[in-house]
Amino acid sequence: MLQNRVTPQGDIIATAARGAWMGNRGQLHDSGKDILRPFKLKAWLICLLQFNGRKRQVMAPNRYTELFFLDEATAFAAGHRPCFECRRAAYSHFKTCWLQGNPQYGFSQQTPIQKIDEILHHERINSGQKVTYTAPANSLPNGTFILMDNQPCMVANNHARQWMPTGYGPATTLPAATVTVLTPQSTVNAFRAGYRPQMALPA
Repeated sequence: MLQNRVTPQGDIIATAARGAWMGNRGQLHDSGKDILRPFKLKAWLICLLQFNGRKRQVMAPNRYTELFFLDEATAFAAGHRPCFECRRAAYSHFKTCWLQGNPQYGFSQQTPIQKIDEILHHERINSGQKVTYTAPANSLPNGTFILMDNQPCMVANNHARQWMPTGYGPATTLPAATVTVLTPQSTVNAFRAGYRPQMALPA
């Protein structure tokens, strides 16, 4: 079992559960397919599982490490954003919503995505530790991840659902007070501006 599944905290774990999206942070593994580092690039991507019929050997030598996510909301919580190549429409929509939601940076559509990646990088990890912040629970849009009883939970339809590698637990009441937020703050602002992350909610 390979260590290639990502949690909302951004950790890379081994689990038999499969993911709906692939991700990329650069080459993180060695020749034995062991994870050596949490990232190599500041561009953390969310990619399609299948694109243009390409076939890849997972964790091939000297290639980027294929990471996997339960859903898009989990990937965003970890600090990733849509890939330009395989998810062009989602990438463009996310960038537009990010710009609208974060006007304080003075960026425009002509701003290179690397500038946004720099901000996301500061918002997701610091000295190897997950960066978090606090906010009123009832102010957070769908798809945002928070901590409840030290467990990652996703905000969905004014409720919280505990994350597990295989899916989400039952809906519970959101706290009335402030909570610790896992999803990077500028990404949450992009959600508020109109980006709707895919969520693996039970039917």
